[in-house]
Amino acid sequence: MQYRVMLMAAASAASLISSAALAQTAAPAAAEVEELVVTGTRTTGRSRLDTLAPVDVVTTEALQQRGTTELATALATAVPSISFPRPSNTDGTDAVRPATLRGQGPDQTLVLVNGTRRHVSALLNTNGSVGRGSAAVDLNAIPSTALERIEVLRDGAAAQYGSDAIAGVVNLRLREAASGGALAVTYGQYETSFDGFYGRDDDISDGATTTVSGWQGLPLGADGFLTLSAEYRDRENTNRSDIDRRVTPARITSRFGDADVEDVSFYANAGKPLGDVWEAYGWFGVQERDASSAATYRLPTDANQNVPSVYPDGYLPKIVTDTSDLSAALGLRGEIAGFNADFNVAYGKNDINFGVRDTINPSYGAASQTSFEAGGLEYSQTVFSADFSRGVDVGMAGPLNVAFGLQARTETFEINQGEPASYNRGPITGVSFGSRGFTGFTPGNEVDVDRDAVGVYVDLEGQLTEKFSASAAVRYEDYSDFGTNTSGKLSARYDFTPAFALRGAASTGFRAPSLQQQYYTATSILYINGVPFETGTYPSVSPVATALGGQALDPETSRNYSLGLVYRRGAFELTVDAYRIEVEDRIVLSETFQGSATAAPGTNARVIYDLLAPLGATAARFFINGVDTETNGIDVVARYRINDPQAGVFDLTAAGNINEFEVTRTPTSSATILPTPTSLFGRQATLRFEEGVPKQKLTLQGDWSREAWGATVRTTFYGSVLSPGTLADGSADTETGTRGLVDLEGRYTVSDRVTLAVGADNLFDVYPRQIPPNLNTTGAAPFSSFSPFGFNGRFVYGRVSVRW
Repeated sequence: MQYRVMLMAAASAASLISSAALAQTAAPAAAEVEELVVTGTRTTGRSRLDTLAPVDVVTTEALQQRGTTELATALATAVPSISFPRPSNTDGTDAVRPATLRGQGPDQTLVLVNGTRRHVSALLNTNGSVGRGSAAVDLNAIPSTALERIEVLRDGAAAQYGSDAIAGVVNLRLREAASGGALAVTYGQYETSFDGFYGRDDDISDGATTTVSGWQGLPLGADGFLTLSAEYRDRENTNRSDIDRRVTPARITSRFGDADVEDVSFYANAGKPLGDVWEAYGWFGVQERDASSAATYRLPTDANQNVPSVYPDGYLPKIVTDTSDLSAALGLRGEIAGFNADFNVAYGKNDINFGVRDTINPSYGAASQTSFEAGGLEYSQTVFSADFSRGVDVGMAGPLNVAFGLQARTETFEINQGEPASYNRGPITGVSFGSRGFTGFTPGNEVDVDRDAVGVYVDLEGQLTEKFSASAAVRYEDYSDFGTNTSGKLSARYDFTPAFALRGAASTGFRAPSLQQQYYTATSILYINGVPFETGTYPSVSPVATALGGQALDPETSRNYSLGLVYRRGAFELTVDAYRIEVEDRIVLSETFQGSATAAPGTNARVIYDLLAPLGATAARFFINGVDTETNGIDVVARYRINDPQAGVFDLTAAGNINEFEVTRTPTSSATILPTPTSLFGRQATLRFEEGVPKQKLTLQGDWSREAWGATVRTTFYGSVLSPGTLADGSADTETGTRGLVDLEGRYTVSDRVTLAVGADNLFDVYPRQIPPNLNTTGAAPFSSFSPFGFNGRFVYGRVSVRW
């Protein structure tokens, strides 16, 4: 497979270089813009095209030239190697959705803010979506208006930055301004047509979204800055459920789409020189988000789930997810003994509280309440860093940059129980118990754990000859819960001419098991082939998991290899980077072990039932190591800029990603309690990894401006994604199909300050392929949650922005 990818890389490069050469004679060149980066290198002054590894630079202006105001959605559109699907009916994941880079897990990409490690979300994704089993950074907790730019390092970087940087690094650079400001108001909604298999034939207007955002730069004394940013967003839900013919009269009973979300964010970023050498800096950010998503509809005739006297027409439970996110940092940077020194401490915390509305605990009958507080999750992180660097003259073509440092980190994770009625079994037996839609955390689920980690690193980078540059990094980390890890990285670049260079890297990396993966425990309803099971998720070292083959979690380890080229001539630039990522002992959520009271004694199902019955569960799952994966891919980015005095300025970009992901090893349970060995990671889970994100993604974008006018047109092509079913023969699998979406925006600036914009995302109202009726018998979920661009249709919007 890797050879096929390499051949495609060569063909793409040749084609684009040829096109560029023709373009050079067809249009005058614009001046090249040098974008300096700080991610992936500790040498100052490197531009985006001079780096030893590929780095994308996305400005906040580029993020805002589209209808969506979600940071993660906009970033996924701008960077083809990033995927951000929009799952539905996945509990808390509906409100805190994870993104992936190069097809790896959401928790295998490290996110930084101003170069400092950002905390992950408290949420553990446990349902059947992309990122199942991961606890990732919530990118949408940061408003894009607070950012100056985003740097995306598409290369393994654990030796440089520590755990999680297997796929790469996303560095969010906060805005720094001592004056000026801006305010923007965006309003839009979905205007779409949906023809369902079960009779829904509607022109739909929903998902109305209002966003108000702004920033203001203030002087901090004579030479400092304080930049304040704020954003308010109110998004109504969408619904693409079809007609439910199980009820009379037939009608739409479910809600499948985006959640209702209201959030408010505030960020402050400051810097102040302290004399001629030292500078103090820091930032503070907070977001409050209230979201409401839907669970599955409960029929009025379902005696196990419903009490007809309470809900004679059945009911649709709503899961309320209230999230508080906070981050803060303080630092000093200056010079010590000729070394650039940077000391900082950063704190981050993410709290999620769950509630369930319009529901019932059937075991209490008609006396049941219909609203429950189901408990919550808390995660916090404190990081202290000390970094030192300086250039040393060792007789090479340029100075050798020597960098070293230390990082100490403390993490905590808590699970807080819900109110008793949300998890208790009432006086009525033989029916489901706990709040339907989301069962509350029990006293036995409560967790309060922490751990410490200390890491040290050395990073060398220099210009060995006039044309050859290289770097080497090694990092050692010691964790209080599982032990130590050492990672290394070698990178090199050779500039054959000022226009053409080759670059490559080889590295090892790791990802420590998260506290969420080690200690999360809960009991909830999980539907397997349409049958509900009271499913317990247990720590891997709990008595239940140990009996079924669970063991203490070890870190994931990785090997990354990359080889690329950089070509630039005048206003044209091209980068082609092929990569290979090998991950061993990936941490995943196991298959669900199902018990049955009617199974024959001595069978797996009966043994599991006897084990779980005292705990109030009929099925169990836990986290495991042991899945190995291999990824081969290529990223291609081509850009051409034209500055014509008559026609205006054109910025043309073609960017694509090809990604082949393969699971090369899966574990089998070694539990002696089970008479028959059982796979811990089966066909459906494997295919979710291999086929859950597009294997091909291509973006073609043109930006045009002339005097007061401007426009952006963007076409994004998505390869088909497989949504695997539970049947071994594949007959329940579905595909989203290959799709192309066109986004269009037009802008007009009044008096150099006020800009009016109108546009449409998904202009031609494209949907993924519908799930056939035999696999969606209720009409509740017509589309796969694995669709890389969602399933809402056309979004039209308008925006008014003012700068001063």
